[in-house]
Amino acid sequence: MSRIISFRGKMTNDDIETIPLETNNGLTGYRIVKYDIFPVDPFKDDYESIVQVFKTPQTAASDEVDFSNNRLIAAAMHSSRGSAESYPEDKFVLFDHEVFNQDIFVTYKDQKTNSGCNYYIELEQMKLDLNEQTVATLKDIRNVGAE
Repeated sequence: MSRIISFRGKMTNDDIETIPLETNNGLTGYRIVKYDIFPVDPFKDDYESIVQVFKTPQTAASDEVDFSNNRLIAAAMHSSRGSAESYPEDKFVLFDHEVFNQDIFVTYKDQKTNSGCNYYIELEQMKLDLNEQTVATLKDIRNVGAE
């Protein structure tokens, strides 16, 4: 049986937040089913935002996105010009359907504003059997060792 849980927050430039998911036995798994970002003050500020979600702790927020990084599970980019109506808004949101059973880490980097950005993540929570738990845990161990 699975259920949907959600997390949301407001971040300022260079923030890194931890979403605590780890359990003692690792038999609870998660998969992203919805991920979105939204500017704090879209009518006033210019945005060039990158909000990324990782399976391992991050030491700094980055405006570079590397899809070959196996620790990256979601990325969103938003750009808009709050002060001029002639500039269109751009937004791209991508996420992986990989199952994980550890904490995840959200980073935010913006080149234009210090107002901040909101994020919203929905996770499907599921019970893992021992084989699924072992695979998810081994992936996490490999990801930590690859840093």
